Amino acid sequence: MNGMHPIAALDDSGSFDAYFAAPEGTPRAAIVVIQEIFGVNPGIRSKCDAWAAQGYLAVAPDLFWRIEPGVQLDPDVPEEFQTALGLMGKFDQALGIADIEATIRAARAELGGGKVGVVGYCLGGRLAFMAATRTDSDASVGYYAVGIDGLLDEKHAIANPVLLHIAGADHFVTPDIQAKMHEGLDDHPKVTLADYPGEDHGFATESGKRRSEAAAELADSRTATFFAEHLG
Repeated sequence: MNGMHPIAALDDSGSFDAYFAAPEGTPRAAIVVIQEIFGVNPGIRSKCDAWAAQGYLAVAPDLFWRIEPGVQLDPDVPEEFQTALGLMGKFDQALGIADIEATIRAARAELGGGKVGVVGYCLGGRLAFMAATRTDSDASVGYYAVGIDGLLDEKHAIANPVLLHIAGADHFVTPDIQAKMHEGLDDHPKVTLADYPGEDHGFATESGKRRSEAAAELADSRTATFFAEHLG
């Protein structure tokens, strides 16, 4: 079933494509991979493939489908980066969470029941935190999530484990915002914050100028351990 497959929107407004990567044999669980502002591009699909290689069913929904379906942008190309920022400005995050919920349901149906986690990057990291507070995700991971300081009033709704990777030199998530994240979440029994001093936004991208190899490998190993513990 590897490749793009449609998922029906919960509001009956249509359907959106999602990239599915299935493991050999029976999946141990499912992971919804939430895009950056660059769409379900080769990097996001590669992350799905990597999770499939570890035994998970991985699904990456096209969250920009209501604006422009099939977006695939390269963050290292300045014009494409600007296009991505423009799409982000038009994106309805509440509808995005609804589409993530639809994807969680679709993944769970493919499993015939079972646990489904989410992992997201940048915008996807923010949406992963929102999924932890607004959906029934069994475990949620956010990489360099943006704007979490504005979502702290939702932390009471976190029922399942959350892991947030924080880039210490993130030019989108500045030190004052990082401090608010720690102040608001360090004592939460379900939340773990992992700091990466000196690392910038996008350090765990699969390829390109933003990737920082050692930090990416450390963060990804922590995520793998986290999902193994909480998803199986």
